[in-house]
Amino acid sequence: MPVEPSAPGRRRAGAMDVFGGEIRRRDLFPLLVLHLISREPAYGNRLIEEIEAITDGVISVNPNTIYPLLRDLEGRGLIEGQWEHPDRRTRRFYSITATGRREYRRLVAELEPFLDSVIESVSLIKREIYGSPSRREGRR
Repeated sequence: MPVEPSAPGRRRAGAMDVFGGEIRRRDLFPLLVLHLISREPAYGNRLIEEIEAITDGVISVNPNTIYPLLRDLEGRGLIEGQWEHPDRRTRRFYSITATGRREYRRLVAELEPFLDSVIESVSLIKREIYGSPSRREGRR
């Protein structure tokens, strides 16, 4: 389902908020967020920017997706948030907890086979529709 870009012109045509359905159910989005936060503390909009950069703008994350997830991860004790300026509610920086690191390692191990199957399935679909690379070369 298409979403609004976080800034005009930043999102590539066809960018989607793909972190729904099967991908959300399979914990891929929480895994990605835990991964990014495990590297360094981050706030919501920064995570959105990082995901868009990682995917070269193909995947765009709606703030209505990221912020509820951050609240959920914090409520489960996987991350903890601190306001940049506690007296003024500015940016809330999230860091991973020890429990979050354990969950991150569990998700890394659990989701790799799922990701491999998604990649393989998409490759098979592409091959079915467009043929093999050598067949495509022959069409030119």
